[in-house]
Amino acid sequence: MTGEGRKVVLGLGNTLNRDEGLGVCALETLRARLGGRGEVELLDGGVLGMSLLPLVESCSHLLLLDAVDTGSPPATVTELRREEIPLFARLKLSLHQLGFQEVLQFAGVRGNLPEHLGLVGAQPADLSVGIGLSPEIEAVLPQIAGRALAILEDWRLV
Repeated sequence: MTGEGRKVVLGLGNTLNRDEGLGVCALETLRARLGGRGEVELLDGGVLGMSLLPLVESCSHLLLLDAVDTGSPPATVTELRREEIPLFARLKLSLHQLGFQEVLQFAGVRGNLPEHLGLVGAQPADLSVGIGLSPEIEAVLPQIAGRALAILEDWRLV
């Protein structure tokens, strides 16, 4: 996809399952760091799954913030660019019922994958039912927001 599509940072996750809500919480940390500057929409995608496909397909720039299962130690921060994000569920990054990877896969098959695509997240420490992030994930939120900001700067959106 090329052209003047939407420029979106999408926070993903379920805030009722502790660290699964990382993407939504990281979105708020990034919002505070941006202070209203830049030409980017900051959106809470929760766990909306396939209903986010029209949004994804409308983007020229899409940065995802999410809990990422890479098998790394808890709170390990991960940053992936477009070509590094696995679009098939063989390697499961997302922790949602219908992985967001499937949304990206559908957009790709339809020829509508955002030209600029990135993901910043961290390996969760606690996925139990409960409100609030684990101390380990809370501690890396500034690092996640910083890496997200660096990507937005690289894309010349801030």
